[in-house]
Order: sequence, then structure tokens, then C-alpha cells
Amino acid sequence: MKNEKKAFEFSPSLSVPFRDKKEIERALQIKREDIEKHDNPDFKIRVVPDSDTEFIWVTDLFKRIKHSAETGEKLVMILPNPAPSYRHVARLINACNIDCRNVFGFAMDEYADEDGNIAPEEWKFGFTHAMMKYFYYEIDEKLRPPKNQIVGFTNKNINDYSKMIEDAGGADICYSGPGWTGHLAFIEPDAPEFQAPLEEWKQMGARICTLSPYTLAQNSLHGSFGKSGNLAAVPPKAATIGPRDVIHSKNRFDMHAITVHGTSTAWQRSISRLVLHGPVTPLVPESILQTLRTDVFVSETIAQNIEPDWNKGY
Repeated sequence: MKNEKKAFEFSPSLSVPFRDKKEIERALQIKREDIEKHDNPDFKIRVVPDSDTEFIWVTDLFKRIKHSAETGEKLVMILPNPAPSYRHVARLINACNIDCRNVFGFAMDEYADEDGNIAPEEWKFGFTHAMMKYFYYEIDEKLRPPKNQIVGFTNKNINDYSKMIEDAGGADICYSGPGWTGHLAFIEPDAPEFQAPLEEWKQMGARICTLSPYTLAQNSLHGSFGKSGNLAAVPPKAATIGPRDVIHSKNRFDMHAITVHGTSTAWQRSISRLVLHGPVTPLVPESILQTLRTDVFVSETIAQNIEPDWNKGY
């Protein structure tokens, strides 16, 4: 019947950062054929084959480094981690004898302990460690930029990190991808350190913040932590860039392609729709990209329609 009540109604858990059921339902109903459509012509969404996503990112990164070498122009990048794919970029740099002297890289984020002490480069589970291991040290020594041009968060630089990016000339490119909470870097929607109205929030720079329980769960599936859901393995806090650093970047490249080890199961399928087509709000931090010039790539698996699979339990 038209006016028949639903059998069971409930409100989302108070632990869920964004709880507007109407907006969530609207976003989740967006079909594969409509996901590329957006009112902002500078917010360019493209759906691509799953197998192409890694190569699209590697190609973009290498293209920018090659252009820097050919023109002598400085290249300043905000880089995500952990990403073993950096090895492919380094391989291309070495094979093509690309001089990286003008390349500057800033890690997007890094773990911190309960007191806000930032993990050092030597910690093998950390993001700076991954950036140096898979990227910097894979580049032939004669082609590498000076080490002080590849920067990770430290206890000494956290308060000046945003200024360091600005002093380098500002980021030419900020690479990103949404976390389960819709976080960008570790800009969490439920972190007390990022609680502010939208316009004030947009001006926030780098800082230490509290990680969401959902981020702990997401990152407990990282290969470095054994892919086994050990929540206690993930540090409780992190150092991260702020919304201001993303907004001030000259270009942005956003990738939506995370699945559970190549299966059709993907927590990113829902949050991607909110990021790309939901309201612009600090409660979904990556949604700020909708207002900016951004190149977005969505894998076919993430773009596929959201519908029940009654034959699948756990």
C-alpha cells in the first residue's frame, strides 16, 4: 500500500559522523550511469576500469616529475601513503634518467601516539617510512632530489608544516582518496581538533588529530598491519595536513578505487557517493573537493550500483 509504514525504522548510530538519512539515501541511489555528472564543470569525475587506476596515478605523477626536469620548474607535491606503487614511478624515473633536483614532496599525514608524539621515519609501519622506502630510496642516487626536499611530519615541524608547504611555493598537486569516514588525509569528521563551522574549518592547517574508530578499522586491514583487523595495531592519533592545504593547492587528483583485496566488496562505494554528490560539509571532509578544480577517477567497482546481495551473508 502507498501509505504502508516501513517495517522497521531507526536513526544511525551516534558514532556515525554524517547521519542525514535523507542525503545518504539520495547519494546511495545514484546509478553508475549518473555518477560522472556534476554541476561544477571544474569537478571532473571519470569512471575507469579497475585495472587502470594504478597506472593513471603513476602516469600523472611521472608526467609532472618529467615536466619539472625538462623545464627546470619546481614541483611541489602533497603525497599519500603507504603506496608501494611509488616503485613504478621510481622505475620510470631511473629508466628515463629523469633529474629530480626540483622535486619537493610533502607527506599528507603520519601516525602519532596518544600524547601526540609523531612516528619517526624509522618506524616501519609509518607513512614517512613508506614514502622514503618505496619512492625516494628507489630512485637512483644521482637522480634523487636532496633528502630535505622530501618531507614527512615530525614533532619539530608539525606547527609549521602548512607554512613549509607555502614557503616552498604552495602545492602544485595534492593527491588524495576518501577514507571510510570521508576523511581527506587524516582530516577526520569526528575529530575534536577539526570541529568548526565550514568557513572556519576551511582555514585550518596542519595539526595533530584524533583518529576515528572507523579509520582504525579501515587501516587495520593495511598490509603492513597484517590485513587481519587488529584494531590495537593502529595508533590512536595522527599528524595531518588541513583543509587549507588542500584548498590552496593548484591542482587536485582524487582516486576512488579501494576494494577488499580485489573483490566486489568495497566500503568506499557508499562514502564515494557522499563525497562526490552529497552536501559540502566538514562531516564529509572530502566533499570540499566538489567546490574546487579536481580530477576525480572512480573505478568501475566503486561506481557500480548499490543494491542488496541476498546470497551473501558475512
